Amino acid sequence: MASKNPSFFFLLLSLTLALWSLIFPASSSSSYYYYSLKDVASDDEGDWALLQSSIGISAMHMQLLKNNMVVIFDRMDMGPSNLSLPNNACIQKPSQPPDCTAHSIVYDVASNTVRPLLVQTDTWCSSGSLIPNGTLVQTGGYHEGDRVVRTFTPCDDSSCDWTQLSVPLGERRWYASNQLLPDGRVIIVGGRRAYTYEFFPKTDTASLTFYMSFLKETCDGYGNENNLYPFLHLLPDGNLYVFANERSILFDYNRNRVLKEFPVIPGEFKRNYPSTGSSVLLPLRLNGDVLPEAEVMICGGAPYGAFNNSNYKRVFVPASNTCGRMKLTDPYPKWVMEVMPMPRVMSDMVLLPNGEVLIINGAMNGTAGWEDGTNPVFNPVLYKYYLLDPARRFVVLNPSKIPRMYHSTAILLPDGRVLVGGSNPHEKYNFTSYYPTDLSLEAYSPYYLKPRVSAMRPSILSVETSDGTVLYKQVFAVTFQLNQYNPGSQILVSLVTPSFTTHSYSMNQRLMFLEVIEVQQLSTYDYKVTARGPPTATVAPPGYYMLFVVHAGIPSQAVWVKVV
Repeated sequence: MASKNPSFFFLLLSLTLALWSLIFPASSSSSYYYYSLKDVASDDEGDWALLQSSIGISAMHMQLLKNNMVVIFDRMDMGPSNLSLPNNACIQKPSQPPDCTAHSIVYDVASNTVRPLLVQTDTWCSSGSLIPNGTLVQTGGYHEGDRVVRTFTPCDDSSCDWTQLSVPLGERRWYASNQLLPDGRVIIVGGRRAYTYEFFPKTDTASLTFYMSFLKETCDGYGNENNLYPFLHLLPDGNLYVFANERSILFDYNRNRVLKEFPVIPGEFKRNYPSTGSSVLLPLRLNGDVLPEAEVMICGGAPYGAFNNSNYKRVFVPASNTCGRMKLTDPYPKWVMEVMPMPRVMSDMVLLPNGEVLIINGAMNGTAGWEDGTNPVFNPVLYKYYLLDPARRFVVLNPSKIPRMYHSTAILLPDGRVLVGGSNPHEKYNFTSYYPTDLSLEAYSPYYLKPRVSAMRPSILSVETSDGTVLYKQVFAVTFQLNQYNPGSQILVSLVTPSFTTHSYSMNQRLMFLEVIEVQQLSTYDYKVTARGPPTATVAPPGYYMLFVVHAGIPSQAVWVKVV
C-alpha cells in the first residue's frame, strides 16, 4: 500500500537522490536532479476539459492580456456568427446586408464567460503584438481591413472595445507576422504579395515600407507561396531571425541589411503557409550580463506541391514528421533534425512555464486552406528539449475528442493550462461537414497540474518589486510557499510573454529562465528566491510577462510583472 502513496513515493525519491548526491556530486547547475524529477513527473499524460461548448465564433486568433482576459476573433466576410452584438448594434458594409453578429469576444479566464466585441473591418488572417503598456496592436487583414491598425486596451469592466486607428499601414498586410522590438516598436513583416516590412507606431518618419528581397525570393508562387506568416524571433543581440519557406536569415531591421544566411533546413518540406509548420525560440537561460545562447526549433510542414495536390486534385499527401533545431548563436550554425511520433501540419507549439514544448492541434495530411487538410491529430506531444537522448524527447499525450485543424489556436494561460479553440476549414460556418466548424473552447492541463504533484507545486506569495515592475539587471526576490521541497531540485524563475497566436504561429512567444542568485528557506513551508532581471531589452523586450516559480519542473501559477 505504501508504494501507491504519492507522498511516500516522492519522499523515497528524495532520499535516493540525496544519497546519490553524496556518492556522485552533481554539476553546479544541478541539472541532473531537474531532469530526473521531470522524467518521473512527465509520465502523466494530462487532462482535457471542455470550457465552453460554443463561444459563438471560431477562435482563429487569440491574445492573452495582462488582466487574465483573452481577446479572441475570427474573420468577418463569411456571414453571421452564432453570437449577437449587444444593444442592437450592426455593421453595415457596401452592397451587403447588415451584420448584427459579433466576430470578436473577450473571454474571462476566471469566470469562464464571454463578452461580445465590435470590430469594424475584416481581421481575416491578420497579425498582432502587445506593446509595452499591455495594449494589443492588431494589424492588417482582408479586403477593407488589409491596411487597418486596431487596438484593444484591457480594462477591468465591460467598457473596453476595439478602436480603429486613422493612420493606415503602408502596405496591404494579409498573412503578415509581427514582432515586438527592444525600443517598444512593432515590426510587421510580409503578407500576400507584400515583400516589405514596416513599423508601428506610425509617424512621419516611420510610415515608410522597406523592401525585403528575401520575402520575394522565398515565394513559390501565388496561392502556394509557402512563405506567408514568416517566423520571426528577436535574438539576444537585437537582430531579427526570419524564417520563410525553408530558408532563414539574420536581419538588421534598422539598416535593412541581411547579416547572415543560415543553412537551408534539410528535407523536402516547406514550413510556412500554406505548408504550415510552426516555430519556437527555445528557452533563454540568463546568466549575468552575458548574452544567452539562442536556439530555434521548427516542426512540421508539407512537401512542395502539397497545396496544389489538395486544393485542385483532392490528393492529401502526408505532412512532415520532422523537427529541426539550430543554435543561432553558434559561429557555424547547422540544423539538427529529429523525428516526431507522427506527421503534422497546422499544429501549434506552446512553450510551457517549465520550458517544455507542447505540440498540439493540426492534421497528418494535406495543407492549410479550405478543405485542404485531412486526418486530424488528436494527440498532443510533449517535447523535452533538454534531454540528451533524442529518442526520449517526444512524449505522446492524451487525445482531445475535437479535431482542431485549419484556423485552430492554442495559448498558455497564467494557471499553467493551455487554452485551445477554433477550427474552421470551410469558407463559411459549416456544422454538418465531416470536419465541422468548431466554436468550442477547451483547456489542456499538463501533468504538472495533477493532484499527485500538488505538494511539489510552488505558490507565489509576493514579488518584492515596486508595483510589480522588474527593471533590467535589477535584483529582486519572490517569496513562495512549497509544501514538499525535494533536496537537490532546482528552483527556477521563468518569464513568459503572452503571445498572439494564429495559423500555427505564436508571435512574440518567448520564455527565459532568470539568473537565480540565492534560494532561502524562511520557515517550514515558506521560501524566498532571489533573481536578477533580464540584462537588456534585446533579451527581454519591455512589457508584461507572466512570472512563474518552477520547482523540480512543476510551475506555480503566474503573477504578472512589467519589465522596463
